[in-house]
Amino acid sequence: MSFRVKIDGKELDVNKGDTILKLLDKNGIYVPHICYNPYLGPIRTCDTCVVEVNGKIVRACETYVEENMNIRTNTDKVKVARQKAFNTILRNHDLYCTFCDNNVDCELHDAVSRLGIYSQHFIPKPYEVDDSNPFYVYDPKQCILCGRCVEACQDIVVNEVIKIDWKLNPPRVVWSNGKSIDYSSCVSCGTCVTVCPVNALMEKSILGEAGYFTGINKEIKEKLILAAKAGEKNFAPFMLISDIDKQMRNSIIKKTKTVCTFCGTGCSFEVWTKGRKILKVEPKPESPANGIATCIKGKFGLNFVNSERLTKPLIREGDRFREATWDEAISLIASKLTEIKEKYGPDSIGIIASCTSTNEEGYLAQKFARQVIGTNNVDNCARYCQSPATTGLIRTVGYGADSGSSDDLACADLIILIGTNTAEAHPVIAGKIKRAHKLYGKKLVVIDVRKHEMAERADIFITPKVGTDIVLLNGIAKYIIDQGWEDKKFISERTVGFEEFKKSLEEFSLDYVERTTGISKDIIIKIAEMIHESKGIAIAWAMGITQHQDGSETSTAISNLLLLTGNYGKPCAGAFPLRGHANVQGVGDVGALYNFLPGYQSLNDEEVRRKFEEAWNCKLSRNPGIPSTEMVDAILEGKIHAMYIMGEDKVLADSDQAKTREALSKLDFLVVQDMFMTETAKYAHVILPAAAFLEKEGTFTNTERRIQRLYKVMEPLGESKSDGEVLQMLANAMGYNWNYSNPSEIMKEIAKLAPIFAGVTYDRLEGFKSLLWPVKEDGTDSPYLYKDRFPFPDGKARFYPTRIIKPVETDEEYDLYLVNGRMLEQFHWMHMTGKTPGIMYKVPETFLEVSPELARKLELKDGDTVMVRSKTGKLKTKVMITNRVSGDRVFLSIHDSKDMNVNLVTLDNKDPTAKTPAYKETPVKIEKIESCSVCEPPLPKWNPRNAERTPQIGVKVEEKWQRKDYIKVTDQ
Repeated sequence: MSFRVKIDGKELDVNKGDTILKLLDKNGIYVPHICYNPYLGPIRTCDTCVVEVNGKIVRACETYVEENMNIRTNTDKVKVARQKAFNTILRNHDLYCTFCDNNVDCELHDAVSRLGIYSQHFIPKPYEVDDSNPFYVYDPKQCILCGRCVEACQDIVVNEVIKIDWKLNPPRVVWSNGKSIDYSSCVSCGTCVTVCPVNALMEKSILGEAGYFTGINKEIKEKLILAAKAGEKNFAPFMLISDIDKQMRNSIIKKTKTVCTFCGTGCSFEVWTKGRKILKVEPKPESPANGIATCIKGKFGLNFVNSERLTKPLIREGDRFREATWDEAISLIASKLTEIKEKYGPDSIGIIASCTSTNEEGYLAQKFARQVIGTNNVDNCARYCQSPATTGLIRTVGYGADSGSSDDLACADLIILIGTNTAEAHPVIAGKIKRAHKLYGKKLVVIDVRKHEMAERADIFITPKVGTDIVLLNGIAKYIIDQGWEDKKFISERTVGFEEFKKSLEEFSLDYVERTTGISKDIIIKIAEMIHESKGIAIAWAMGITQHQDGSETSTAISNLLLLTGNYGKPCAGAFPLRGHANVQGVGDVGALYNFLPGYQSLNDEEVRRKFEEAWNCKLSRNPGIPSTEMVDAILEGKIHAMYIMGEDKVLADSDQAKTREALSKLDFLVVQDMFMTETAKYAHVILPAAAFLEKEGTFTNTERRIQRLYKVMEPLGESKSDGEVLQMLANAMGYNWNYSNPSEIMKEIAKLAPIFAGVTYDRLEGFKSLLWPVKEDGTDSPYLYKDRFPFPDGKARFYPTRIIKPVETDEEYDLYLVNGRMLEQFHWMHMTGKTPGIMYKVPETFLEVSPELARKLELKDGDTVMVRSKTGKLKTKVMITNRVSGDRVFLSIHDSKDMNVNLVTLDNKDPTAKTPAYKETPVKIEKIESCSVCEPPLPKWNPRNAERTPQIGVKVEEKWQRKDYIKVTDQ
């Protein structure tokens, strides 16, 4: 619906639903808005965006446009009101912009400069700077109390740490009701710092670095500020110099858009650099997957790019490595791989692509395996985690990926999280879920073995017996069918196989499910009722499901349940297997899999094979490939003689570490391409130094199927090279004429050969633009899947009856289940996050979580050292007593690269279909070997888990308005 309004005397056609501020912005009319951020919405604390509407002064940020409005932005009445608002702000903030590190994108500076405000009455607050957090600093004296940080923390990322205490005189922002930042529940996501419009919250990494005068001595700086402003009723010259200084800073600060290298959320942001120094990470409202949000790793954990890295090729000579030239290293690799290929055949070589490589590099890895080597023995780290989810979804709905965006996950009426510690493994996605639950009343069910943050927030939280999730899901499905609640229309029109599926559920009575899972019938019925009553259901899962022997079966059961209830093919519903690495989705999409060609095209389809053979001018092998997790056995059986491993520490990643070490030591030839001297690299014959994600261009595909560009921030360190450049050098050395001059040319080849990428071009991904595959040739993408049809010949989804695979059971000797998983601060084996001192300060070591009841039984205290033994190995670690685990379960995070690495004890059982190890089925026994001396918990006192959250809605601006010193400037 459109209508006409008048703005400063001009009539405009407008659409209903816009605020005045949005309308003004669309038409290039500037009004200041210090507390407003497009991602945060109206906060209403600064009053600087006032305009006159039909004679009344209103806030433009919160007032919606209505027909026949007469909006005036610069009347005398507006000027007086705006001046009062700015006087209030400038009492709280000393303008010393030339000496300020934030004089690059300071919104207050911009407003003051544009409006010509050149005087202030600054009143310092009686509060000290809080620089206790390792990553950022808060200066109350510069805080304008706009509340952006509070809104972001409370209602965007929903970490619920900070608020403004309006009862203090003067008010100030407080963490955890007055604790220092370091001892608060702050998880260091940095979102508060990102949204701060001034320099009250600043990254420590930028202090003294951002300007020409910012690094000078603090005392000298203060004297210069006083001298510059002393006696000046009008400091226009001072502000003029600041404006010039701001422009000059653009020559020393480089801002480059990239995509985060850690989890599969796919956060994009600008990286600010000066030379190789990272000044800060700055997400933008237009960042499609994350908006303004980040986590501790993405915001503050990129120091690894400048850490001690491999910078030259290394060749083994005896028990040592020597430096070599690239030509020598490539020549040696080419000759050795050729020799082994000729002696034992192409299938004697295995290739592992990296899940932190770009799509283009993953494509080249599998092309190298299939065209140059002539084998389908190529895989990636999805084999360790998400391959079972891919299997379950391909069986039922055709695509092995999220069926919608993370916004679709968060806007479902009912969100079910099963086997995912989302707040720690995918914190930005968790923030969207927490926001939906907190502000919009969405229901949340959590099914997990630990009581983590999402479990604490859930409407229902249950912990089935280990390995029985599939029984629970099938029991819920059977109850829904028994009640006649299935979506009969959807099933009839859009699926096949329902009757066979229904028959397969006959044994899953409520009594059987209760007895098997340990979950009461009442709870099972309640969850079924919540599903029935919800318009849209979204189910997200991760390694707590996939890392079991029945991971493929349970993933299939999840998809069956969604089909049963008609929760595919529409917004705010669907299946969401949350991917763990930055590009684990993309590397699989482009064919780095032993059983699929790029775009999940079948190796057995002759027409598909012919297409690739013509494009690559080669014959593709008819032999089935070997998955990564079975390559270890293949080495020990004499089938694989050489491996080329990119960006994966196989020693630490594979289950049964001792067996993996034995296998790698027996290889005739091993090449490792990595940034660091990993445990796997120590077994290599040649080590090639790899470039970091900030040192190359390409694309990542996140868990949503969202393809995004990353741009080169800096040149590769030393002589390191991108995976793509190395693969091209090696292919050419082995007689193949690869001639890619830019990653965009590789993407063109992918788009030509893989239909799901048909319309993907670098132009369509420029800047912060993104596309969710499948992408049609005209560039139309797919925010959610299956709207009209499923990608099967008949267009219909398949119900797929599941089978029960019993988990590995505990016994009298190994009487406990070792649960493992991620912690928020660290990433995998800490090769990257372990290079950031602030992260190590927050979580310095791995530890074993033990329940209070088990601690009493075993006479354990916080800090005691125990030996954890399984049938395959042992590890030594410290104990922390916590209510997060219960019963016969103990928990150890996966984040250790040495003596506490969980794969010292995990077993070698695998999902029989996806070949993913059953890491989550590890019976162990525990014995105390050393009583603690000081009995301090291994988790430091300053870790956020030791403080309670302090939730509220928004900034509670009404409390500000009730203060006696509040100066009202609006007629609202």
